[in-house]
Amino acid sequence: MRALPVEQAVSNTDSETLPRGLRFAAWGSLIANIAILGTGGAVRLTGSGLGCPSWPLCTPGSLIPTDELTYHSLIEFGNRLMTGVLGILAILVILLMWSIRRSRADLFRLAWVVLGGVILQGVLGGIIVLLHLDANLVGLHYVISLALVAITATYVARMGEAGGPRTRDVSPAFMIVTHITSAVLFVTVIFGVLTTGSGPHSGDATIQRDGIDAEIMAHVHSWPGYILAGLLALILCWSVARRYAVTPWIAALIALTAVQIIVGIYQAREHLPPLAVGVHMVLAGVVVACAAVVVLKLKRPAASPRDA
Repeated sequence: MRALPVEQAVSNTDSETLPRGLRFAAWGSLIANIAILGTGGAVRLTGSGLGCPSWPLCTPGSLIPTDELTYHSLIEFGNRLMTGVLGILAILVILLMWSIRRSRADLFRLAWVVLGGVILQGVLGGIIVLLHLDANLVGLHYVISLALVAITATYVARMGEAGGPRTRDVSPAFMIVTHITSAVLFVTVIFGVLTTGSGPHSGDATIQRDGIDAEIMAHVHSWPGYILAGLLALILCWSVARRYAVTPWIAALIALTAVQIIVGIYQAREHLPPLAVGVHMVLAGVVVACAAVVVLKLKRPAASPRDA
């Protein structure tokens, strides 16, 4: 029996056999994980972190905000509701996958990681409230949300590919440089979190901040950002020259990073307007999602076990 060409073998994925509704649930999970960056940002930017002063209830004896509480309570409670939405979608994805849990073990494992991450975020959010919004813990909360965005983006991207072994689709050198680029992106995000934690938008006015000068951190945050832009330009030119399949995703990542840099420069020069800071926080999630797909596309499903 003649072996299928690589292109045909790769195109014959089992994505057509995915259970009905799974794509909708998976995309919903990705979108919701990005959206919660915005609702969490709204909590910080409006100083609503203690709008619900207790956890898991909003106030002692009440799950929802009471009449005596302010709009800060509604903002914080809305963010808590988003965590519930994430949990429901994560459970729904697992249930929808149950019939294919063995044939698509790769997706099934990712689904459980997402659910575990959502549970962790709920518990960490409660600890943050009980500890009166320590800025460093708030920053960790945001970083875990970005990790969940990356995982859900990877899940959505892999749904359209065959399960099983994968093989490298680029040269070893290109793969190494791309992974270095993703590491620089991670460093950029961490410095961004520290910058926000040292500035006026780290939460309520009375919370404990990380004690680092915000203006200095803004400059430090920009350095890996510019290095990231240079590395992205390098791998785009490299990918175009070699005609790699990952090229469109790198181009998209460059476009998103450019917008993110523009927003970052604007917010720094305009003394951190809350709306611009919120856009910057959400855009970081979109950038991370695209970067996760770029890393995923460095490999493709193997045409045979020998190719893996």
